[in-house]
Amino acid sequence: MFNPYSKNIIDFFKLLYNVTNNPFSNNPSLFFTIRSFSNASLDQSRSFTVSYLTNNLGFSPESALKASKCVRFKTPQNADTVITFLEKYGFSDTQIRKIIEVRPHLLRSDLEKTILPKIHFFQSKGGANPDISKLLLHNPRLFSHSLKKLIIPCFNQLSSFLQSDSKAIIALRRNPFLIPCNFDVYMLPNVKTLLDNGVPESNITMMFNYHPRAFVMSPDQFKEIVKDVKEMGFNPLLLKFLHAVILFRKVSKSAMEGKFDVYKKWGWSDEEIWKAFRKFPGVLEPSKEKITAMMDFLVNEMGFESLIIANHPSIVSRSLEKLIVPRALFARELLSKGLIKDLRFSVVFGTSEKVFVQRFVNKYKDKAPELLKLYEEKLEFAVRGEYKSNRASCRT
Repeated sequence: MFNPYSKNIIDFFKLLYNVTNNPFSNNPSLFFTIRSFSNASLDQSRSFTVSYLTNNLGFSPESALKASKCVRFKTPQNADTVITFLEKYGFSDTQIRKIIEVRPHLLRSDLEKTILPKIHFFQSKGGANPDISKLLLHNPRLFSHSLKKLIIPCFNQLSSFLQSDSKAIIALRRNPFLIPCNFDVYMLPNVKTLLDNGVPESNITMMFNYHPRAFVMSPDQFKEIVKDVKEMGFNPLLLKFLHAVILFRKVSKSAMEGKFDVYKKWGWSDEEIWKAFRKFPGVLEPSKEKITAMMDFLVNEMGFESLIIANHPSIVSRSLEKLIVPRALFARELLSKGLIKDLRFSVVFGTSEKVFVQRFVNKYKDKAPELLKLYEEKLEFAVRGEYKSNRASCRT
């Protein structure tokens, strides 16, 4: 494809050819003159583009040069218009740079024809500006897709499946790459597989709202995952079945084996790991580093038996810094004051924040008015990560 800025040169070339009937056979120097003129024009537009990207958008010289291979311009007017629009729409300088890095062609796009119609479409479907901004930020290629031929049909399919435009917007917010997606080829056959295996439609819709990407994959691979999960004894009528399917969709076999190895180091057998998995599939979702940190704190710092965690596997899905550490340290203070007799694992870690405060903070505030302040201090202490540095210093 010729650069559009070479149009005058091409017209000049055609004119010479028509007038002189192949002038290059008689005057080869004319060909090199025109080619040099063309190359100089291209170099000039590329140089200006690189300069604009580095000076106006903060591109590195390398990324600017790479982008200039996709888009070139000699004047800043159109690019300035696009940048100004994105700024007014709420995008930060960093976000704009990220968008242009992915779709540099936007700097030459027609704002009225390319960008605004897509924004107006999502607004008409109930998308708030922050939702649309996130969608366009994480999937800038949407700017380049055809609204009528691709975006609208895909959105309508998604909305039809979820039975709501607002739910379709939420799904796109969680996974902006659902557009473009060939629903007929990838998603709908997988939904049919679940229905054929007895999974309630309400469960499918609910899980799709939270994990839309998990349903978009090769139907043959998806069938194998569903088959494996069913053979493990999961009941298709329960949400755990879909949790297990989604986990196998997200976590590779090698990553799964690595997490098995971590749990084994803490004394769990294969049978105990699978038992914990059937109880709570999410036990194999956290990273190896998080599993290790969780086990280290609960076993070495708090003194719990390793297998008690296997009996309460959902604990590994909780935040170590925001929930496990502050509750554990606070409960230990209650124990030292004689306000509680033991640390019941499920009660301390398995309740909501509201219930925990009612049962362990407010319940004893008459006997120890400083408890609420103490709990707030434990929260701040854990979030700052000071317990980690303290444990590290104890080991040295």
